[in-house]
Amino acid sequence: MTANRLPGFGDTPKGAVFHRCALQVNPFEYGRRYRGIKSSGDPESHAREMITKASELGISVLAITDHNDFKGVGPFRKVAKGHDITIFPGFEVSSSEGIHVLCIYPPDMEDDHLARFLGELGIREPGSSTTLSDKTFLDLLATVRDQGGITIAAHVTSQPGGLLEVLNSGQARIRAWQSQDLLAVQIPKTVDELHASVQSIIRNENPQYRRSRTAGGGFAVAPVNAKDIVRPEDLADRAGTCLIKMSRICIEGLRQAFLDPGSRIQLNPPSPGATREPHTEMLGMAWKGGFLDGTRMPLNPNLNVLIGGRGAGKSTVIESLRYVLGLNPIGEDAVKAHQGIVRNVLQSGTRISLLVRTRGPGTQDYLIERTVPNPPIVRDQDGGISNRLPRDVLPRVEIYGQHEIAQLTRSAVQRTRLLDRFVEQDASLERRKAEIRQDLKKTRQSILEVRRELEDLKERLAALPGLEETLDQYRKAGLEERLRDRSLLVREEQVLDSIADRMEPLRECLESLRQELPLDLAFLSPGALGSLPGKDILALGNRVLAKLSGELQELASEFREALRRADESIAQIKAKWENRRREVQEAYEALLRGLERSAVHGEEFIRLRRRIERLRPLRRQVSLAERAEAEQMERRGALLTEWEELKAEEFRLLGRAAKAVTERLEDRIRVEVVAAGDRTPLSSLLREEIGGNLAKTIETLESAADLTLTELADTCREGSDAILAKYDTTPKQAHLLANASQETLMRVEELDLPHTTEIQLNLALAGKSPSWRALNKLSTGQKATAVLLLLLLESDAPLIVDQPEDDLDNRFITEGIVPRMREEKRHRQFIFSTHNANIPVLGDAELILGLTPVGEAEEGRARIAREHMGSIDDQLVRELIEDLLEGGKDAFEKRRHKYGF
Repeated sequence: MTANRLPGFGDTPKGAVFHRCALQVNPFEYGRRYRGIKSSGDPESHAREMITKASELGISVLAITDHNDFKGVGPFRKVAKGHDITIFPGFEVSSSEGIHVLCIYPPDMEDDHLARFLGELGIREPGSSTTLSDKTFLDLLATVRDQGGITIAAHVTSQPGGLLEVLNSGQARIRAWQSQDLLAVQIPKTVDELHASVQSIIRNENPQYRRSRTAGGGFAVAPVNAKDIVRPEDLADRAGTCLIKMSRICIEGLRQAFLDPGSRIQLNPPSPGATREPHTEMLGMAWKGGFLDGTRMPLNPNLNVLIGGRGAGKSTVIESLRYVLGLNPIGEDAVKAHQGIVRNVLQSGTRISLLVRTRGPGTQDYLIERTVPNPPIVRDQDGGISNRLPRDVLPRVEIYGQHEIAQLTRSAVQRTRLLDRFVEQDASLERRKAEIRQDLKKTRQSILEVRRELEDLKERLAALPGLEETLDQYRKAGLEERLRDRSLLVREEQVLDSIADRMEPLRECLESLRQELPLDLAFLSPGALGSLPGKDILALGNRVLAKLSGELQELASEFREALRRADESIAQIKAKWENRRREVQEAYEALLRGLERSAVHGEEFIRLRRRIERLRPLRRQVSLAERAEAEQMERRGALLTEWEELKAEEFRLLGRAAKAVTERLEDRIRVEVVAAGDRTPLSSLLREEIGGNLAKTIETLESAADLTLTELADTCREGSDAILAKYDTTPKQAHLLANASQETLMRVEELDLPHTTEIQLNLALAGKSPSWRALNKLSTGQKATAVLLLLLLESDAPLIVDQPEDDLDNRFITEGIVPRMREEKRHRQFIFSTHNANIPVLGDAELILGLTPVGEAEEGRARIAREHMGSIDDQLVRELIEDLLEGGKDAFEKRRHKYGF
C-alpha cells in the first residue's frame, strides 16, 4: 500500500524535504583549461556522465559554476530533461580583491540574462580565467542579490581565492565577514574539523567578527560543502555535496536554507545528532463527507503547522486525528469539545483515512480508517483488514486539543504519564504486577470463603458439647450398653455412606476425561500446517497424539468398567449390611417395647447419638479449614511482600526517568516523582467501606510522607489504641477503623496508589541566576510551558497539539519551546495548529498547511488549497502567514530581521 491508496494524495506537496546538492559542478572545458586533464568526448557526453553519476548517488540538485563563464550550462540542461535533477545556472567570479564567489541563479534563467549579469560584474570576456570582477567583494554580493541570484563564498579557508585567506586580517576582512549579504561559505569538511580560529568565526563566537544578525543554528553564516566537481567520480567526495532542505527547489529555497542552516542544512557527513534513525510518521489524511469533505492533507515527517482563520477547521483536523486513532481526551472539557466536533462538524457517515508508516522491524504502511460513529479499522499493505488496533500501529502518539495541556497540569497523576516514554521498558514488571494483583484478589476471596466456612462449622459445632453432656447422662443410666448394637448401627451407616461419597470424585474425573476424548488434532492437519518450513517435523505430533488419544480411550473404558464393578460390589455390601440392619432393628424394637414399659426413651437416645455422630466429623473439617486459612495467609504475606517490591521498582524506574528528564532540560525544568503521591483511591475506599466521619483520618493519611498500606492494615487489626498511637486521628474514628471488616483491610493492602509528579520551572531570563518555582505557584501559561517542554523531549512517536499558544507565555514560546522543537523535529513528527507566527517561522516548519473556510463550521466547508501547502520558501505560503497570523506582515518582518529570516 502506498500514498496512492488515498486518491489524489500522492501528488500533493510534502513541504520542505532534504535534497542532496552539488553546488560547484564544472562543465567539459573546465578540466582541460584549469586542471590540465585530457578529456575525451564532448560537453554533452560529459554532462551525461555527470547526470548519470548524480542519479546513482541520489543527488537531485546541480549548480553549474564555471570560472567567468556560463556557456557550459546548456548541455547539462539538455541532458537533465527526463531526470529528477534540477540544474541551477551560474558561474564563479573573483572579486576585485581576488575573493572567489559562486554566483547561482534561478533554474529558468536564460543565457542572455546570464551574459548580462556576468557583464554587470565586470567580466566582459566570458571564459577568461585571469579576469577579476571590477566590483569589491561586498559590491559583488549586493549586485548578485539585486540580479535575483544568490552567492556562496567559495573555499573560504584555502588559497587561492578563499575569503579568510585573501583577507587574512584587518577591518576589511571583518567588514566582509559581517556583510548581511554574505549568507553562505564553502568549507571542505564539517565545522568541527576546521581550525579552532575558523570555527569561532563561523560559530559567531569571535567578538571581532560577531554578526548582529546570525543564521539559524548558532552559525554566523551557513556553512556548505561544495568543492569543485571536475569528473563524475568527484561527486562521491564527502566535501562535494551537502543536504539542503527546500519545499521547492529554487533560489528562494536556497536563500531560506542559508538563513537557517541549523534546520535546513546537513553537512557531509552530518554533525552528531543532525540525523536520526527514521521514525514512525503519519503520511497523510483524507476526509469523505462532513466539514472537510474531499480534503487530502499530506504530512511531512518533521514539523507540520496548520494555520487558518476562525472556523477554518484546524481543530477539526486535530480532533479527526484523535477520532481515527480512537484516543480519549484528558478532562471533562476536552471530552465535551471532542464529542461536539465529532457530532456537529465531522457528522455521522464521514469517513476519515490516515496513512501511517512504521519503522522496525522493517518498514510497514498501514491505512487506518474510521467512519462516524463506527470503530476504527486497520488495513495492511495489501489492503486487507489487520488484527492490529490503531494503538498497536502508533503506540505512543500524543494528541492534545485546545487548553488540554492546561488541564493536564492540574493533575499530578496525569503529569506522571509524561514520564512514560523515558522509563526503561520492563515488560515483565507490568505483567508481574497484573499477576500479583490477580493472585492477591484470589487469596482474599479464598481467605474470606474459608472464614465463612469456619464460622458456619463452629456455629454448628456449638451444640456438640451440650449433646455430649446429655449422652453422658444416658451412659450413666446404663442405656448406652443396652442399646449398644443400635447405637453402633448409626456409625456403620455413616461409614457406608462415606464409601459411596469416595466414588463421586472418580466419576467426575471420568466424565472430564470423556469430554476431552477423542483429542482434537485439526491443528496438526496438512491444511493447518500449510507452508510452514518445519511442517514435516511438526506433523509427527499427529501420530503421537493420535496414539495417546486411542490409549486414553481404552483407559477410559477400563476406568468406567472398574467403577461399574465397584458399584456392584458396594451394592452387595449394602445388601449384606441391610440384612444386619434388619436383625439389629428387630432386636432394637423389641428392646424399645421393654424400655417403654420401664419409661425409658430409647428412640430419643438413638436420635441423640445420630446427631452427635453427624457433628463429630465437623471437628476435622474445622482443623482442615484452619490449616487452609493459615496456608492462604502465608501465601498472601509472600504476595504482599512481592507486591510492595514491584511497586517500589516501578517508582525507582520513574525516579530515574525524572532524573534523566531534568538533566536533558538542564536549567529549564526540574522533575521529581512522589511515591504513591495520590491517596484518592485509599480515601475513596475507606469512605465507601467504613463510612462515618473519617475526615481527620483521611486528612492524616493523605498528608503522610511515609504511608505503607500493609502497615496501615496491620495497625487497624491491632485495635483502636494502636491506631491512636500511630496516626493523628480521633478516638471515634480510630474505633471505626478498628472495626473495619477484614475484606476492607485486605483491599487496602491490594491498592496501587498512583505516583505523582512535581515540576518546577525556571523563570529566570537566559544567562541569569535560576529562579525555580513549583507548578502550583505558576500562571496557567507557565504551567503549560513546563508541560510542553516535557512533551517535546525525545520520542519517536508523533506529537499533535491544537493552538499551544492559547496556554503559553509568548516569551517561553520563543526562548523555550521553539528551540526545543527545532532540535527534536529532526527525529520526530510534530503537528501543531496555531495563530502564532513564532511556531511556523522561528520553528522553520517543513510543511505549513493553510486551511480556508467556506461558511461556519456547523454548516459550511473548508479546504486546503494546493498553493497553500509548503514552507516559508514558498511565496504564497509566506503571504498567507503574513495575512493570517498574529501581527501580520510587520510581525513577520520583525522576526525575519531579529532571528535572521
